[in-house]
Amino acid sequence: MPTISMFYGIVISLYFYDNKQHNLPHIHVRYQGTKAIFNIETCEIIEGDLPKKQQKLVSAWMEIHKDELIADWELALDGQQPYKIEPLK
Repeated sequence: MPTISMFYGIVISLYFYDNKQHNLPHIHVRYQGTKAIFNIETCEIIEGDLPKKQQKLVSAWMEIHKDELIADWELALDGQQPYKIEPLK
């Protein structure tokens, strides 16, 4: 599970070959013991939970980096190492 970005205590990751359970482009997010899965296309949570403030930060970051996230998703699906993405500042 490569970590592609970290900011404000939020860790963003992708799994290799991860299209069986959710079958749509998504990222895995961890923050202080909470976990959530976000749809890359809609920037919304599809599973799990995060505090509202962190949800908004992740969604804003995803909107900024949507093209990079889709490219990284495709790499990870093929078992290739995704690129790091600039954190939210």
